[in-house]
Amino acid sequence: MSNTLSPEMVEVVKSTLPFLRENGLKLTEHFYRRMFVGNPEVRAFFNQANQENSSQQRALAAAICAFAEHLETPEALASAVSLIANKHASLGVAPEHYPIVGEHLLGAIDDLLAPAPKPVLDAWAQAYGALVSILTSKEGEIYAAQETAPGGWKGFRQMEVIERKRESECITSFHLRAQDGGRLLRFAPGQYLTVRVPTLEHDSDDPNVARTTMRNYSLSGSPDWDHYRISVKREAPGHADTPEGYVSNYLHSGVGVGDALEIGPPCGDFVLEEHESRTPILLLSGGVGLTPMLSMLHSIQSNPVTFLHGAIDGRNHALREEVLKLAAEKYNARVHFRYSVPTAEDERDQHHHSSGLFTSEFLSQFLSRDTAVYFCGPKPMMRHVHQTLQALKHPPELTRFEFFGPQQELEA
Repeated sequence: MSNTLSPEMVEVVKSTLPFLRENGLKLTEHFYRRMFVGNPEVRAFFNQANQENSSQQRALAAAICAFAEHLETPEALASAVSLIANKHASLGVAPEHYPIVGEHLLGAIDDLLAPAPKPVLDAWAQAYGALVSILTSKEGEIYAAQETAPGGWKGFRQMEVIERKRESECITSFHLRAQDGGRLLRFAPGQYLTVRVPTLEHDSDDPNVARTTMRNYSLSGSPDWDHYRISVKREAPGHADTPEGYVSNYLHSGVGVGDALEIGPPCGDFVLEEHESRTPILLLSGGVGLTPMLSMLHSIQSNPVTFLHGAIDGRNHALREEVLKLAAEKYNARVHFRYSVPTAEDERDQHHHSSGLFTSEFLSQFLSRDTAVYFCGPKPMMRHVHQTLQALKHPPELTRFEFFGPQQELEA
């Protein structure tokens, strides 16, 4: 990136950092409002529930600041670029969408600086162009790999629900097979699928055509199966004018065996990595965060592995028996279930191994200095585990997690 921008341009972009740090959220909120009014066709690429709670705005504000800070050291953004590129590829973002974003991002900067000096807009235009080049190159690689690999495809593919299974009071699994009977692209354990469904809104140009919205759901089965499985938590629906929980409720309430869904190819870079066979692995999850961990458990062969899962109680604990069966079949695996508010039935029938939260004292018994830790779960749990691992001085290079939002929120 530093080779694309002159030192003068880099300095101009960096000179805007104080403004961005102070006004980043205000800028991104204005950017999204501006873009959705000017180009409503791009709304389908954005989770409107995350728009309502401002998590997308905060994530973008953090990303813009990080980008400006690392103009001269783009290698420091490699993991962020991979995360963003995989997310974009999962939604079908194409090169022609970037000029729309660029127009409204520069317009938002200009609006907030009222107006922005021309050198600032010129520098940010060049910086944005450099970022687009990096992202589209990475996304192109992902699209090509998806389309050319055995069982791969481009865009969305019709999948039939061949089995639906209630896993807990709030989680239901959907087993999917290609309607055309064709082979499915092998996924890496930890990846997710994109589900596209119609919304209650209709296209302004054709009232008979419903708009669509998309959500990502982790694959919870084995890469060796001949079909896919996603296990979806039913989110509490929001108010009538908000999109909270729309897709999960659509799946839970309206999709059964024999129904078809539009599915995008597997994406995501939070995947089980190759480890030396003696390296211990800790799969740590909370709530529906167990889904990518279960896929990883299916795939681990020789490593010592601990599957540590936290749930509210047994009624909210999904896929319990599958985890126990898998662990029993493996050479060196152990399982520990921890409930925060166990019921009397949980205590009587020993559904869990312990009660409480993931405290430092509790987690430390599952860790050694060479343990590879993977964790995923609700944001408060993620924040707590991340901070606990830091306090325990667990090596960050052995810590991997899936978190949708600005990483600063893990530090808060």
